[in-house]
Amino acid sequence: LQGADHLTTYTFNTHSAQHTFCKTCGVQSFYTPRSNPDGYGIAPHCLDDGTITKITVEPINGKEWEKAVKGHPTIRNMSKP
Repeated sequence: LQGADHLTTYTFNTHSAQHTFCKTCGVQSFYTPRSNPDGYGIAPHCLDDGTITKITVEPINGKEWEKAVKGHPTIRNMSKP
């Protein structure tokens, strides 16, 4: 909600995914995935206490993540093809 002037974005390879970092401490705060450029991820350590009430861990094949994302029942529905 505040502090955007303290953030910087890093991209690599295809420059589709965007990794947003704090310029002061270097912590990655946000992430815009290549598989869902209209979505975003927020690093848990950047959330206020009490914001998250439940976490569900779902395994995924990280070595073949593009194939795994397309077939994953939860992620597939959150990401654009």
